[in-house]
Amino acid sequence: MPTQLDKDVRFLRAVLAASDDCIKVIGLDGALEFMSEGGQRVMEVQDFEAIRGCPWLQFWDGAGNAEAQAALAAARAGKSYRFQGPASTAAGNMRYWDVQVSPIIASDGKPEAILSVSRDITALRAGEERYQLLAAELNHRIKNLLAMVSGIVNQSLRGQDEPLDAVKRRLSDRLQALAAAQDVLMMASRHGVDLRQLVEVVLAPHRSGERIAFDGPSVTLSSKCALAMALALHELGTNAVKYGALSQDGGHVDASWRNEDGEFHFRWQESGGPRVTAPQRRGFGSQMIEKVLGGYLGGTARIDFAPDGIVLSLDAPTAALAEG
Repeated sequence: MPTQLDKDVRFLRAVLAASDDCIKVIGLDGALEFMSEGGQRVMEVQDFEAIRGCPWLQFWDGAGNAEAQAALAAARAGKSYRFQGPASTAAGNMRYWDVQVSPIIASDGKPEAILSVSRDITALRAGEERYQLLAAELNHRIKNLLAMVSGIVNQSLRGQDEPLDAVKRRLSDRLQALAAAQDVLMMASRHGVDLRQLVEVVLAPHRSGERIAFDGPSVTLSSKCALAMALALHELGTNAVKYGALSQDGGHVDASWRNEDGEFHFRWQESGGPRVTAPQRRGFGSQMIEKVLGGYLGGTARIDFAPDGIVLSLDAPTAALAEG
């Protein structure tokens, strides 16, 4: 008949097998002595005997290795230690771990071994990184929006001899067009859109006196590609108002696109504005345009800081424009 001890052992084994935490016992010398069944599963270990006795530190590189050394030192001194860091599984797949290291105390009150409990927080870490990226994008877009409003107000007030009502009407129209452009940025994340319509709406706040010309055939963009293009046009228009061709009288922007032999070509060219000098460091906006626009459309996007005006060139497979 099973004893209570037998029942307790079976229960403990079942708990360790069901847990997704990687529970390990490490010797005071840092050698791996035990790994729970659930831990072997999450660490993708096929045969624990093949790694029994290996140094626990070998699983960690760089800053993670330094943290693991500090954790072992703390446990040997009878203290607990917690850290987070990346480490590969036995199969070579990188994961991000939350690690709690504690001493196992013997009857004489001194540590006789070390307990390490590691939890895979890769998904949580990825979510935090996405949140930080979205927060940075939101912050950047708000700053751009305020800059666009400032530019629109300045443009609208340039006509000193006009009646106040005319100035107010022009300013109101431009701000309403700006609001419509923001709606497109939101809608583009859920629905596809015609490229010409997208260009018209996003650039409407800046088309005072037909200073922006665009030409190209009808092209339908998927929601993913439409969002990327809307963000790029929004960024280019903002930059043109703040620093480029639309920041002074006489400046002009030409946007054109075409399909040719299965390839889509888009070009944004500014002229008549302040002389352009290439920045020493690429800002968030230009990096976003080149990486996001090129990546989402499966092609390449390049910004050239030509002295006469900024030029954006986008080349991508035509078939990629409608892909979700």
